[in-house]
Amino acid sequence: MTKLDKTNRHLLELIQKDARLSTHELADLVGLSASPVARRLRQLEDDGLIEGYRAHLNQRKLGLHITTFVHVRLKDHQEASVLAFEQSVREMSAVLNCHTVSGAYDYLLQVVSQDLVDYEQWVRSLQRLPLVSHIDSSFAIRGVKTNDFLPIP
Repeated sequence: MTKLDKTNRHLLELIQKDARLSTHELADLVGLSASPVARRLRQLEDDGLIEGYRAHLNQRKLGLHITTFVHVRLKDHQEASVLAFEQSVREMSAVLNCHTVSGAYDYLLQVVSQDLVDYEQWVRSLQRLPLVSHIDSSFAIRGVKTNDFLPIP
């Protein structure tokens, strides 16, 4: 496992903010030459600290105007039921995130949709799953902090 020294932490912070920075640009920013930076990045990838690179898309400009947080309770917690539910959720493109949670519900989903009609169609597909016992939705009014940058310890 790669040691997270000051330079590696700085590299991880930089590429989280802009994964399009070239190796040469990163090298200038961290005070190394391009070859050691490329080796460090490759090692961080090999160690699984960097899982991939992606573009951050504008949700609104794509017409996805509604974000909803959906709590789901299952009818039972048998392994087959849990696995079937989780597979169904993985196949739903509208679901951005799904977490198992503690408390009154089993899962918390973050869902995007174009409008209320689109959301209603999605929630009806969720209701049709035989494992779902209860659904509670909260519509996001405004995002206060919506980045997905991880703090680097």
